Amino acid sequence: MKCHVFGGQTASGWVSRWAEAIAPDARVLDFAAGAGRNLAPLMARGARLVAADRDAQALASIGPPVQRIQADLEAQPWPFDPGSFDAVVCCNFLHRPRLDLLFCLVAPGGLLIYETFAQGNARYGKPSNPAFLLAPGELCAAAVRNGFVVLGYEHGYSGDPKPALVQRLCAARPPFAPERYPLVG
Repeated sequence: MKCHVFGGQTASGWVSRWAEAIAPDARVLDFAAGAGRNLAPLMARGARLVAADRDAQALASIGPPVQRIQADLEAQPWPFDPGSFDAVVCCNFLHRPRLDLLFCLVAPGGLLIYETFAQGNARYGKPSNPAFLLAPGELCAAAVRNGFVVLGYEHGYSGDPKPALVQRLCAARPPFAPERYPLVG
C-alpha cells in the first residue's frame, strides 16, 4: 500500500487502502477533515473532494481544488443532502446523534470509510471519555442498521500514528459490484 502525505501529515493506512476502491471522479466527503490529512489518497484517485470541519483555520490550510465547508457538524443544521456522495470518509470523530446521518450521505454503490477510537483507549491517552469511544462491533451494527454491507472491519490496537485502540469500517451501500472490492490476501 502506498504512503500518502498531505500538508506534512500521513494519511490513515485504512483510508489509503480503501481509497483505491473509489471510482475515479467520485464525489467524496472528508467529514471532520481537520487540516486534510486523509485527502492525498483521495486526490490520487481523482476524486472531487469536499472537506467539512468546524475549524475554519484548519480548513484554510486546504487549498483548491478541494471544496471546503466550515460548519459545526454536531449542532448546526446538517449542510448535506442524502445520497450526495459516492464515498464518505470520517476519522477520529464520533458524535453518535449524527452517526446514522453519515450513512445517509452515501449514494447507492458508494462507500463509508470510518476509523476512530474504541473503548479501552483511555490507557493510551485521549480521548478517554466514553462518549467518544466505540463499543466493540458498534460500527458494524450501525452499518447493518442502515442497510450497508460490511466490506472490511477491524477492532484493536494500533501503534500508528500513536498507540491507541481503534475501530475501522469500510461498508458499501447496495447495490454495488463486489468485483470493485476484491479481498486482500
